[in-house]
Amino acid sequence: MYKVSEFAEKAGVTVRTLHHYDRLGLLKPSGRNAAGYRLYQDRDLLHLQQIVTLKFIGLPLKEIKALLEGNELDLRQTLRLQRQLLETKRWQIGMAIQAIDQAEQSKLSGSTPDLAALKKIIEVMERQNNMEWAKRYYSEEAQAKIAEKAASFSAEMQAAVTEKWNQLVRDVEAAIRNHEDPAGANARSLAERWTNLVRGFTGGDPEVQKGLNKLYADESNWPSSFQKPFSDEVWAYVRKAMTAHKISCA
Repeated sequence: MYKVSEFAEKAGVTVRTLHHYDRLGLLKPSGRNAAGYRLYQDRDLLHLQQIVTLKFIGLPLKEIKALLEGNELDLRQTLRLQRQLLETKRWQIGMAIQAIDQAEQSKLSGSTPDLAALKKIIEVMERQNNMEWAKRYYSEEAQAKIAEKAASFSAEMQAAVTEKWNQLVRDVEAAIRNHEDPAGANARSLAERWTNLVRGFTGGDPEVQKGLNKLYADESNWPSSFQKPFSDEVWAYVRKAMTAHKISCA
């Protein structure tokens, strides 16, 4: 058993931090001595490591408490999950750095900023912030696969995929305006393009597809800040085309 000052030195944090975590109910000491002073054990170091890592990733202390409360600590499992979260964060930071690098290489100056370059930085960061909520629909296994795939994507590749989606949605909207039959040849082509783009994200993995299906089935609980990239009318038309031509995203 360690006194709070001894444990703080062993863990590399301040006594004030341990007192704060205790007050929040985030890291309670394992016991107290006869004088009522806090006492910690080696196992408390694992709990502290989890808190520090999740805080580093960006989770608020309130969410960390909810995440860890009542959970038995499995070192192998928790370290694997932390690594996956950090790998995702590394990719997000890499995307942001690429956007900033591109802005630096453009004609930036104090008086005439390149507004397009600055807009790109904002879009990259906002897109990542706005999609954090979606992770809850994916299993730990699916999140790991998504993070692994994302790590190989550059900002340019992501921009190209986004433009393909935008163009596809525009083409579907045009088909709807022209009253084209979902069973027709053009509708088949649109459905196939849609399927290929979805598979580009899922990689054909059933676990990732399962999470994606859960996400779109729970639209009523999406945050108000998230705007679906296509209308219900567009999706209804694509779904009819898929049914007519027996095309599946899975």
